[in-house]
Amino acid sequence: MTIVFRQVPALLCENCGEAFHDEVVTAALLKQAEQAALAGVEIDVRRFAVAA
Repeated sequence: MTIVFRQVPALLCENCGEAFHDEVVTAALLKQAEQAALAGVEIDVRRFAVAA
């Protein structure tokens, strides 16, 4: 399965500039990916939504 999430909010490390996601965003991404897997999605491109 391949899912591309667009427009995912990220935080930036002040020291190195690396992007990372907080716990709320990470949990929402995992939940949406799990729902897609259960629905049998093979390839999907979607806009990120926290409430999903």
